Amino acid sequence: MAFVSGQALPRPDELRVEMPAYLNGLAEAASELRRQVLDCLRRGELGEAENLLAVMDEVYGVLVTVDYPEALTGGLRRATDSLRGVLERTRGDVTNALVMARMQNAIQGEHRGSGE
Repeated sequence: MAFVSGQALPRPDELRVEMPAYLNGLAEAASELRRQVLDCLRRGELGEAENLLAVMDEVYGVLVTVDYPEALTGGLRRATDSLRGVLERTRGDVTNALVMARMQNAIQGEHRGSGE
């Protein structure tokens, strides 16, 4: 919810969870943002889709730097790898939507410029 609303993330102690669960939860929450991004794309909210993609990318950037044994992180490496796949698919979807919007704007500009 904090990701979507732009609020500060709650700390692990506020949620009463251990750090491995918190980090894995971040990976899951960032992966779930894909749904929100796709909803934004369907509504034509490209800027918001880009913002959410940036949040996903930032979470991935943080999680990929966690270099502790899997026994301590509770499978974080697998969750981070999964997030990477979701992030790249989402990046492709956002990129395609942006390119299509630019093409549509260019075509509309041409159409207006021809006097029709």
